[in-house]
Amino acid sequence: MYRVALTGHRTLGKDFSVKVLENTLVELMSEGADTFYCGMAMGFDLLCGEMLCEMKEGSGIRLIACIPCADQSAMFSKAALRQYKRVFENADEHIILHDRYTSGCMFERNRYMVDHSDVVLAYLRTQKGGTFYTVEYAKKKQKPILYI
Repeated sequence: MYRVALTGHRTLGKDFSVKVLENTLVELMSEGADTFYCGMAMGFDLLCGEMLCEMKEGSGIRLIACIPCADQSAMFSKAALRQYKRVFENADEHIILHDRYTSGCMFERNRYMVDHSDVVLAYLRTQKGGTFYTVEYAKKKQKPILYI
């Protein structure tokens, strides 16, 4: 049994395949992944969260919503807010690091997920931003990284 941190860009590129992501999550579960940390950001995070909500029933996996600040979804679009609420409501646990947005809280959330995971599943296409930071932090912590 092992834990997986999910990290990826808010905008999914033309190269992104939902089917590849779904197959990867199923493969991780078949190899013993039983806990998934979702950062609850738009894009990759919430897509993974929704897929895992659908896969959870009868599988024994746990979905942990790692929320950097209680007001994280305040600026989300209506569609993203609906996604956020579905994942939030179906998560087995909610970890909320701050009541309100604070400088650096997103990076703190990312470090928390890496520190509590055994493997990082990443959709990384640019060498900047939160996903890049998270992957670099995971490398420093010598965590295996599986790229989508």
